Amino acid sequence: MEFRKLGRTDLSVSEICLGTMTFGQQTSEAEAFAQMDYAVAQGINFFDTAELYSIPPRSETYGATEKIIGAWLKSRGGRDGLVVASKVAGRSTMNWLREGGATARLDRKNIFYAVEGSLRRLGIDCIDLYQLHWPDRPMDLFDGLTNTYRDLGGPDGPTFEETLGALDELVRQGKIRHYGLSNETAWGVAQFLRAVDAGAGPRPVSIQNAYNLVNRQFEIGLAEFALREQVGLLAYSPLGQGYLTGKYLRGARPPGARSTLFPRGQRYEKPGVDEAIEEYVNLAQEFEMHPVHLALAFVTSRPFVTSNIIGATTLEQLKIIMSAPTTLSPELATRIDAIHQLRGNPAP
Repeated sequence: MEFRKLGRTDLSVSEICLGTMTFGQQTSEAEAFAQMDYAVAQGINFFDTAELYSIPPRSETYGATEKIIGAWLKSRGGRDGLVVASKVAGRSTMNWLREGGATARLDRKNIFYAVEGSLRRLGIDCIDLYQLHWPDRPMDLFDGLTNTYRDLGGPDGPTFEETLGALDELVRQGKIRHYGLSNETAWGVAQFLRAVDAGAGPRPVSIQNAYNLVNRQFEIGLAEFALREQVGLLAYSPLGQGYLTGKYLRGARPPGARSTLFPRGQRYEKPGVDEAIEEYVNLAQEFEMHPVHLALAFVTSRPFVTSNIIGATTLEQLKIIMSAPTTLSPELATRIDAIHQLRGNPAP
């Protein structure tokens, strides 16, 4: 396992990060314990979770993933060098995230409420990386699934300075070590860095956005920030919610699979996605690779990626994922780019 610096910090994180969003819903506590044990045995020192998890989000399972991780940490005698990342929810209509059904926001009150809950569920005193799960601005991030920015109208949330001030306070109190962004735009990253330069608070050390073979939008406006400003990408959905395995091609829905149980993969069901995935699956077969390995090696090998967040429902799936290479041959990289040139980003 190789390790990479987290932003400009002194923390080194494994190039593969264990994503945990299925823990507590698709993945039982016993299965989750087995996955975490295996991940650590393979050299992973970086776990990612969120107050919102497990996924799909429901009031009944809010915080379930953090509780499972907390129970595992307690049973194993502590974190022992493990880097733990969690997230605070941004603006949301989910009325069970905050007391009394209040709207979740990225202001001081909400951030402090969320971090205390996460610390309690995880059973730790400090979260190494605390991420803003999505922006507190009226944006079309998860519903429109288009290639273009769309302002939904309405007032903006707290200022960048207010959010940064709350995070700075938490760092000073020792409740978080660093913070990162997630599902953020190039403009949003620029505004945070502007506010930091003006003295509003600490620098973001990472950005967690979706990135995979059928969604390379990060390269357009954000990769330069990642490299020049050391706000590295924590890439989620490297397998495109499992679609890049090829198991959902032509409408297939295998029993027990994520999109069979939870129909939430709309971004991977748009015109042109199946055709692109089929070409990548065929390319993997031509190079005698598992499609999972092709998709993961592509993400891990990108120079702007700090860590590739992988996730699995079962230990068997995790073992396949963990056997993936982390580099691509020049010939294979060229062939991937040739497909991308024709197919673009059909699943942003």
